Amino acid sequence: MVALGMLRPGIEAYLHRFIPDRDTILAEMEQLAEARHFPIVGPVVGRLLAQLAQLVGAERVLEMGAGFGYSAYWIARVLPPDGRLLAIERSAENARLAREWLGQARLDHKVEFIVGDALEVVAGLPGPFDLIFVDVDKEQYPASLSLTVPRLRPGGLLITDNILWSGRVLAPDPAEASTRGIQEYTRLIYENPDLYTTILPLRDGLAVSLKLR
Repeated sequence: MVALGMLRPGIEAYLHRFIPDRDTILAEMEQLAEARHFPIVGPVVGRLLAQLAQLVGAERVLEMGAGFGYSAYWIARVLPPDGRLLAIERSAENARLAREWLGQARLDHKVEFIVGDALEVVAGLPGPFDLIFVDVDKEQYPASLSLTVPRLRPGGLLITDNILWSGRVLAPDPAEASTRGIQEYTRLIYENPDLYTTILPLRDGLAVSLKLR
């Protein structure tokens, strides 16, 4: 699904009118997502991720929950020639598809895919990273914070997807563990003295947290 949107449908369509045509590979990824009803960040957020990576001069990026490589593709394109993106994905099939697409785009030398549980893998990784993008199972969000913040350099960005969860976060006492996880995570990132956080209501909500120290 390219757009699953917190914005009014008309606004979402309006923004899409101005986005330049994507290349063939991105277009194929978007078509596959639509056919499989697979949630990807879509071109509006994809461009934002690429822009933020450039703004912080990202050279080393970590992605937790990479799907079949759509967001990794946007970020890898703007990394310097020696930049590296480490992408962790639970599904071996998704990782295989991602490697194929990034190989076609000649970006595979910038991206390494690891198949496994993102929290378990990250626990064994050294930092620091310039940018970390989190899109794991939502009930894992609170536990992810103690792993990501120490591995992010000062001045780096922690970006978290689905932070508004199609409005389900408005429920005062949600039954779903996923919704409770996002609510708790949101509280934690705003209370963390090392982070300066803003939530952007694009697509399904994106939290952008700057590490201060």
